[in-house]
Amino acid sequence: MPEAKLKLKDLRESLRNLSEAGLLEALQSERERLFNLRRQSVTKQLVDPNALSRSRKQIARILTLLNETRNKEEGAAK
Repeated sequence: MPEAKLKLKDLRESLRNLSEAGLLEALQSERERLFNLRRQSVTKQLVDPNALSRSRKQIARILTLLNETRNKEEGAAK
C-alpha cells in the first residue's frame, strides 16, 4: 500500500473498506515493512527516518480497526 501518496483521510477510508482478512494481510505487510525500515536504520541506509513513526502508527490504526470489528461481532453474538 503506497501510504506516502495517500492522504491520511483517504488512508483511513481505504482501511475501513477492508474485510477482516484484508486487515490481517495489511497488518502483516506493514509489520514486514517496519522490520525492513528498522534494519535499514541499523545499517544507516534509512533515507526517511519519519517512515518508522508512520509505519508504527499505521500498524496501530490497523489493530484498532481489527479490535473494533471483533468487538462488534462479539456484541452481536451476545
